[in-house]
Amino acid sequence: MRYPASEKLEIIRIVERSHLPIKQTLDKLGIPRTTFYRWYDRFQVAGPEALEDQSPRPSRVWNRIPDDVRERIVDLALDVPELSPRELAVRFTDTEKYFVSEASVYRLLKSLDLITSPAFIVIKAANEFRDKTTAINQLWQTDFTYLKVIGWGWMYLSTILDDYSRYIIAWKQSPGRRRWRPGWCRQGRRNDHHSEAPRRGRTASGFGRSRRSG
Repeated sequence: MRYPASEKLEIIRIVERSHLPIKQTLDKLGIPRTTFYRWYDRFQVAGPEALEDQSPRPSRVWNRIPDDVRERIVDLALDVPELSPRELAVRFTDTEKYFVSEASVYRLLKSLDLITSPAFIVIKAANEFRDKTTAINQLWQTDFTYLKVIGWGWMYLSTILDDYSRYIIAWKQSPGRRRWRPGWCRQGRRNDHHSEAPRRGRTASGFGRSRRSG
């Protein structure tokens, strides 16, 4: 809690006039002794004016980049605007023999509004594949689902769907994907439904719901 200078002075006067020991008086006032003695020392040295709250002064940053180096970094960024902050930091360190980090270059350029926004490319999912299948075993789709089974815990479920027939030709359930080996869909029928792998075909993998044919 911050006290104004007038309240600090009043607390000092109360402690000075109190017939109780200082510790008991401060305990009744709820003032820590270290705080009181700090106020009292400032009061004795400089009077009531010293009890005013001092505005915090920012301490000097010991590793701040000198102004002349900052100007050279900005000049380099303006000369080669296509370079990223990381590339600028590497080039400046190599050419000027003065190490600057990528973060320092980024903060400097951002403060001068010299950081350009990245060019985002929006990719929208299509309603159907461009190259449509005309027979079975031309394209398979895979899907992974993470679900909780009561009594078993969290399980991974993977399915393989034939794009043309929309038939699930193989599936596997396991507590973790690390237990699966490549080519598990070609194993025996002990636990998994499967079909022959296509000799010439494609496999499309994705997460979420598979597309529906028209």
